[in-house]
Amino acid sequence: MRPVHRRGAELLNPATYLGDPQSLYGALRSEAPITWVEDPGFWALSTHGLVTKASLHPEEFCSRRGILVGEIGTTYDFPPTMMHTDAPEHTRYRRLVQPGFKPSMIKQLRTQVEAVASRLLDQLPVGEDVDIVQALSIPFPLQVIAEILGADVDEWPTFFRWSEAAIPDVLDLSAEERAATQLEMWNYLIGLAEDRRKDPRDDLVSAIATATMDGDLLSETELAMFLIQLLVAGNETTRNLISGGLVALAERPDSWAEVVKSDAVLPTAVEEMLRWTTPVTSFLRTATGRTELGGQVIEEGDPVLLVYASANFDELVFGDTASQFDVTRSPNPHVSFGVGNHFCLGAALARMEADVVLRGLREKAKRLSLVGAVERSPSSIISGVRHATLRLEA
Repeated sequence: MRPVHRRGAELLNPATYLGDPQSLYGALRSEAPITWVEDPGFWALSTHGLVTKASLHPEEFCSRRGILVGEIGTTYDFPPTMMHTDAPEHTRYRRLVQPGFKPSMIKQLRTQVEAVASRLLDQLPVGEDVDIVQALSIPFPLQVIAEILGADVDEWPTFFRWSEAAIPDVLDLSAEERAATQLEMWNYLIGLAEDRRKDPRDDLVSAIATATMDGDLLSETELAMFLIQLLVAGNETTRNLISGGLVALAERPDSWAEVVKSDAVLPTAVEEMLRWTTPVTSFLRTATGRTELGGQVIEEGDPVLLVYASANFDELVFGDTASQFDVTRSPNPHVSFGVGNHFCLGAALARMEADVVLRGLREKAKRLSLVGAVERSPSSIISGVRHATLRLEA
C-alpha cells in the first residue's frame, strides 16, 4: 500500500503557485517526506536529503523516461533535451558543450552581459512605479541569449514567445498553436547552426554546429536539442531568479541596504536569491529497478518527483531561519541548479547575470520598494513572476 498524503495532489494544482506554496511543502516535509500522488501516479520527495539522494544515483533514478509530470508514460524516439538523457549519452553530450560554459568563456561574456544590463537599467525610471518583470527581468536574459546565439537582440520578443510556448502550462495554447510555434523556433535555430557551419565564429553556436561525435557532425535533431535547451532554459530560469529575487529584496529594505553598501554580500545575496526563488520547482526521475528510498519501497518504473522548491526550505539543512530571506546566509547548500550529473551547465552564467543586475541596480536605486500585489505564474514547473511593480528611489 502506497502512503498518500491528503495534500499531495496540490502539487499539480495551478492555484497552489498563484500564492505561496511553502505551507504545502512544509506539511509534506513534516508529515510525509515521500508520498504517493495518485493522479497521474508518482512519488513526491520534499526533503533536501531525499532529493539529493535520488539525484546522486542516476543509475537508480533515470531521466530518459521524462523529466516532467506531464511526460509520464511518454516515450521518445530521440530525447527532446540533454536533460532527458543518462550516461553514457549524457556524458558525451555534456562533454561536447561543456567548453562553452567554462569559467573563461563566462568571463569573456561578462562585458556583453554588462552592456545589455546597462541599456535596460538606464531606461528604468527613478521615483516612479515600474513593472520590473516587463522592463528588466524578461528582456535582459533574452537579449543575453541573443548575444550568445549571435542573433539580433531586437528579436528577443520572438524568443520570449517561443520560450513561453515551450514550457507546459505557462501559455494557454492549443496543441496546433504550440506545435507551430515549436516548428518556427526549430527552423530558426537550425538555420543559425547551418550558417555557422558555412562561416564559423568564435562562439558557442559555432562550437556546437561544427562539433563531431564519433567522427560525424551532429544531426539536425541533435543540434535542435542543444539550441532549444540553450534558448529556453537559459532565459526562463534567470528571468525568474531576477524577478523573484528583486521582489524579495524590495520587500526587505534592510536586505537591499546590505546589497547597496557591501560588495562582499553580493555572492551570498545571489545564492540566497537562488534558494528563495528556486526557479525550477521540480523535475521528475523514474526508478530503473526495485529500490528503497527514505524507508519506502519504490517499484521499477515508478516516477519520482524531486521537489527542489521544498528541499530549499528544509529546516534540517537550513535551520530555524529556513523560512527567512537572508542575504548573508552561508553556507547555502541549495539545490536550485540540481545535484549530481545533471547539475545545470548554465549555473555560472546565471550567477554572473544576477550579480551584474544587482551591481547595476544599486548604482541607480539606493532604495527599493514593492508597490501592490505580485502576480505569479500558475506553473508547477517554473516558479514564475508575471508582474511586480517596484519603485526605485535615489
